[in-house]
Amino acid sequence: MVSFATACLAALALAQGPPAKPNIVLILADDFGYECVGANGGQSYRTPHLDRMAGAGVRFEHCHVQPLCTPTRAQLMTGRYNIRNYLRFGTLIRSETTFAHHLAKAGYATGICGKWQLGREPDSPRHFGFGESFLWQHTRRPPRYANPGLERDGKELDFNSGEYGPDLVNEFAIDFIRRNKARPFFLYYPMMLTHDPYQPTPDSKDWNPKAKGEAVNRKPAHFADMVAYMDKLIGKLDAALAAEGIRENTLVLFVGDNGTGKGATSRFQGKEVKGGKGTTKSTGTHVPLIVNWPRAVKAGRVNADLVSSVDFLPTLCEAAGAPAPAGIDGVSFIPQLRGEKGHPREWLYTWYSPRQNNNDKVVEYAFDHGHKLYRSGELYDLQKDPLEKDPLPLAGLSPQAASSSARLRAALEKFKDARPAELDKRFRESGVD
Repeated sequence: MVSFATACLAALALAQGPPAKPNIVLILADDFGYECVGANGGQSYRTPHLDRMAGAGVRFEHCHVQPLCTPTRAQLMTGRYNIRNYLRFGTLIRSETTFAHHLAKAGYATGICGKWQLGREPDSPRHFGFGESFLWQHTRRPPRYANPGLERDGKELDFNSGEYGPDLVNEFAIDFIRRNKARPFFLYYPMMLTHDPYQPTPDSKDWNPKAKGEAVNRKPAHFADMVAYMDKLIGKLDAALAAEGIRENTLVLFVGDNGTGKGATSRFQGKEVKGGKGTTKSTGTHVPLIVNWPRAVKAGRVNADLVSSVDFLPTLCEAAGAPAPAGIDGVSFIPQLRGEKGHPREWLYTWYSPRQNNNDKVVEYAFDHGHKLYRSGELYDLQKDPLEKDPLPLAGLSPQAASSSARLRAALEKFKDARPAELDKRFRESGVD
C-alpha cells in the first residue's frame, strides 16, 4: 500500500513536471592536447578553473579527435566520420546537418562564438543552425589576438584600441547567456586560444596594446600565458552562469580540437611531450575532455572509455531530449556522465586527410586501448610504443595482439566503401584553398 508521504511526493513531482531541459555550453580549445591540463597530469601550465571543473564533474582519459582543426570540427558538428562528408580544409559541406540544427528544432536558442573556418559565405553560421554568431575567420582572415578583426552575424568589425580578440568573444558568450537564460540555450564556443602565433595576452609582461598583426612578438614562451588566459576566460564564463542562477542545470563540455601545436613542448607526468598536431600519433589526436553538469553528474569521477569527436552530437541530442538522427557514427556518452556503463566503444576509427594545398593523401586506421592498425598494414602496441616507432611483426603476434588485430581489421572493413566518390572528384576540381 502506498504511504501518504509517498503519494504526496509523487503528486508534487507530477505538478512540477519533467526536469527542465539543460542549457548546453560546448567549449572547443584550439590546438590543446591532453597533456596541457593539470588535472590530467600536466605540469607546465596553470589551469585551475579546468581542474576545478574536472574535480566537480567527469574527466575522460581517452578522448581522441582528428589531427587537424577543420576535420575535427566537421565530425564534432555532424556526428559523422570524415570519410562520409569531408571535402577540404576550411569547408563544411552545406548539405550537412549540425548539432545546432537539432537543438534549435528542440526549442533551444543557438549561438556560436570564436573561430569559424567552415565556409566564407556570409550566411554560413545561420545556414548551419546558429541564430547568433560572433566569429573570427568567417569571410576573411584578419588578426585574432591584439586589435583583431571579427564578425558579428556576418558584419565585419575591426578593433584598433588595444582590444584582445579572446576577451571580446568571451564577452559575447556571457552576454548570450544572460540574454537567453529564460529559455534553454546552446552555445558552441570554439575558442581562438591556444593556436599559434604564440603572442602575449593582456596578462603577459610584454603585452602591447598597440600591436598589429600576427607576425609581431611571437615567442614559444607565450604559449603558457595563452593557456593560463584561456583558463581564466573559462572561469569567467563559469562564474557568469552561477551569477545568473543557472549553473546547476547547465551542461558544460570542454574538449580540444586536436593535439598541441608542434611549437610547444610540455611536461606531463614527469616526461616531456612535444606537440603532435597534424600527426596521427596520440600526441596529435589525444585531447582533454571535461564534462560538468551539477544537476546530473556526480562529482570527481574519471572515465577510461574511448570517446570520439563524432560522439558529441548524439550526446547533446540526448541531453536535450531530442532524438539522435539516423545515419550518424557517434555514440552518446550521457550514460557515462550519470555513472552508468552505457555503450562503451570497443575501438575508434579514423579517416584523415588534410585536404589542404592539393594534398589528398589519406591515412586510415582503427585502434583500441592496446593496439592500433593502419589500413596500410602497420600494427602498433600503444602501451609499449605510444609514439609508433616500431610496428609489430605480424608473424608470431601474442594472442592479445592477434585478437586486437583481427578486431581492428574487421572495424576497418566496415568502412571499405564508405567514401562517396563524388567528394574526391569535387576536391580535385575545386583547386587549393
